[in-house]
Amino acid sequence: MSCCSEAVALPKHKDMAKVAINLSTGALQQEEVIVGIDLGTTNSLVAYIHPETKKPVAINDLGRGTIVPSVVHFTPNGETIVGNDAKEYLTTDPSNTIYSVKRLLGKSYKDLGEHKDYFGYKIIDDDSEGLVKIRVGDKFYSPIELSAEILKELRERAEHALKTPVNRAVITVPAYFNDSQRQATRDAGKLAGLEVLRIVNEPTAASLAYGIGIDPAEEKTIAVYDLGGGTFDISILSIHQGIFEVLSTHGDTYLGGDDLDRAIINYWIQENELIADTLNRDKNLQQELRLKAEEAKKTLSSNEVYTSNLGDNIECYITRHTFEELIAPIVAKTIDSCRMAMADAKLKPEQIDAVIMVGGSTRVPLVYEAVSEFFGKPANNTLNPDEVVALGAAIQADILAGNRKDILLLDVTPLTLGIETMGGLMDSIIPRNSKIPTKAGRQYTTSIDGQVNMKISVYQGERDLVKENRKLAEFDLKGIPAMPAGFPKVDVNFILNADGILKVEAIELRSGVRQEVEVKPQYGLTDSQVEQMLMDSITHAREDVSARMVIEARTTAEQMLYQVERFLEKNGEHLTEEEINLTRENLQKLRDALPSGDKDQILKAVDILEEQTSPFAERVMQISIKKAMAGKKIE
Repeated sequence: MSCCSEAVALPKHKDMAKVAINLSTGALQQEEVIVGIDLGTTNSLVAYIHPETKKPVAINDLGRGTIVPSVVHFTPNGETIVGNDAKEYLTTDPSNTIYSVKRLLGKSYKDLGEHKDYFGYKIIDDDSEGLVKIRVGDKFYSPIELSAEILKELRERAEHALKTPVNRAVITVPAYFNDSQRQATRDAGKLAGLEVLRIVNEPTAASLAYGIGIDPAEEKTIAVYDLGGGTFDISILSIHQGIFEVLSTHGDTYLGGDDLDRAIINYWIQENELIADTLNRDKNLQQELRLKAEEAKKTLSSNEVYTSNLGDNIECYITRHTFEELIAPIVAKTIDSCRMAMADAKLKPEQIDAVIMVGGSTRVPLVYEAVSEFFGKPANNTLNPDEVVALGAAIQADILAGNRKDILLLDVTPLTLGIETMGGLMDSIIPRNSKIPTKAGRQYTTSIDGQVNMKISVYQGERDLVKENRKLAEFDLKGIPAMPAGFPKVDVNFILNADGILKVEAIELRSGVRQEVEVKPQYGLTDSQVEQMLMDSITHAREDVSARMVIEARTTAEQMLYQVERFLEKNGEHLTEEEINLTRENLQKLRDALPSGDKDQILKAVDILEEQTSPFAERVMQISIKKAMAGKKIE
């Protein structure tokens, strides 16, 4: 937000600048405020930079607290209730009360897998790869529409508290959100009437909130451990002269505090011998158990025992020791992510200057202890972990408003982006952990004479074979002038914007033919695939390299076969019968070698054929020159 701290002369012509006074603070400010929004799985909140203190402040409208539960309730008469009041209906009217919608952003029904029974409301399976739909009564809503309701509530609270219009915002997302989830978040903001100036990674926002990097002279390498209600990520940031550079990031878009609650619920189901099918049918009981589990988790952060009851038959008893045993595998999973992020950043734990804890679930003592032990130093949790991301988003909004010119944020893309080339290989164009925004490209050509169309298939992932990666988009570059193979020059450029959203353009340089597409990914990727991509790239590295080498050898061989056969067709008259027979014999040897899958055998056959035929080209060239000089033209 841009504001005035000293008197200025106003223009005297008719296009006079609009000036407003914030009635809540009495400060002079521009008419529009840019707010920072943390759209969370469990809770959301909105913050801004106070015009006088220049400090980020979480907005507390009407004394209801800074936190707005990410819950939407639909009443029988069609009214929409969001936040604190909606949370009351989780147990009394669960089928019409939506929670944890962030977990559904950019997801298809197939993505949900075993998690689909976790929700107390009806998620529609339309047996497609499209976005999930939530049924409420006789109406259907997308996660984008429901997220927009939460954002509308945040916007209205901000406008009421600040007494000024709020039309522009910075919204944070987990660093590991993929393209579809980022696009869905931006779309939700647009539906809520907000111009989303930037989608910012939550770890970057958190580091700003802690004041790290505000002083341009400060140089630090920090780790941001963010365990929220439904998502987890770890980011390693380098801060140097006010420049925030994300060195690496890792995480899981389907792991968070909800999973800690689920561990407690499953324990109580087992202890009370409850039947899972009965629980799935009784949505009220399911919600009551979920809320009890959440209460138990919070209680056990400061107590050794939690005990309560549901009705006369269900005892909700658990000790901290049991709770820690249950959640140990989940916590270990987050530490594995920390280990991978550190490896990607090529750093050791002792090289980290500070560890920042973000997200309400970091209040769990076992989480704090595990993170502190891994990094070898006490983690910093002095700020309210629920507010820290929104406060950082407000600082980022202030940067975008032009009020802080000494800070630059450089985020990274979490997975490699590239296109498919001959043989089903992945040709990387933007490597993973590249700083964004960025632009990169490569030049390609045709493989067949007279080829007028080229298919551009865009993939995301770490494997050498595209079939092991995630397909993002596909389009055809049409209208390439018919030329011999290898003559067209096609530039394929990837433009990745500051939100991590990709645009791909292809241009044939000789003719100027161009085609571009903004990549809006398919929604059929499962979470396990996202999580496994980096692990698979490591565990299958040797076989991937072997497979790539065989494919490249085959591609070389196929091109060689095509070129030599064309040469014989056009210029056979200039060769002796013995030369033609030997060439055909070597062509057959190369064809026979192709199915073997033996790279060395294929390339050896290629070399033999190339060595035997290379003098032919020189001979034909000499004949061509003589005929041309004699005034005769050859084809």
